[in-house]
Amino acid sequence: MKWRPHLPGSAVILSRGLVQEDVVPRNKPFDIPQELRQLAEENVERARQLYLLFIESVAQTMAVWGMPPSDTITPGFNRVRARAVRFARENADVAFKLAREIANTKDLQELLSLQTRYVQSQMRWYADQTQEFGQLMAGTLGSMEASAGAVTSQTLTRMDPSEDEPA
Repeated sequence: MKWRPHLPGSAVILSRGLVQEDVVPRNKPFDIPQELRQLAEENVERARQLYLLFIESVAQTMAVWGMPPSDTITPGFNRVRARAVRFARENADVAFKLAREIANTKDLQELLSLQTRYVQSQMRWYADQTQEFGQLMAGTLGSMEASAGAVTSQTLTRMDPSEDEPA
């Protein structure tokens, strides 16, 4: 027998005059079985729990590993680090929410609709995150420069020989 592409719900004429009907008629949409949706939802939840453990470990490691010796640098970078971890958690929460919704979809049209909405919302969310992160970094670098300038000024004042000379 020779297979030929055809439209769903149509008959196909095979070699030697045989006719074969499609198994899925045109007017019946493809449905995802409930058992498969339940299994997918359980697996998504397990993956989400493992991810949460992982991201918590990363956050703890970053907090310990990234401690700079200077107190002037630490506060700004601690805010940047904390916000980066929060961004990662928020992005993961949204992705796992999508995965749960996908696990519960009943047909392909619903799946495509979910995916489209997710991509559109994530593009806006990523733009907002980028802007917020940029502002946070600019503020941190600005406060570092101000702190470094104050430290340099204090050091130069202490080293000024004119203060030590009698008048």
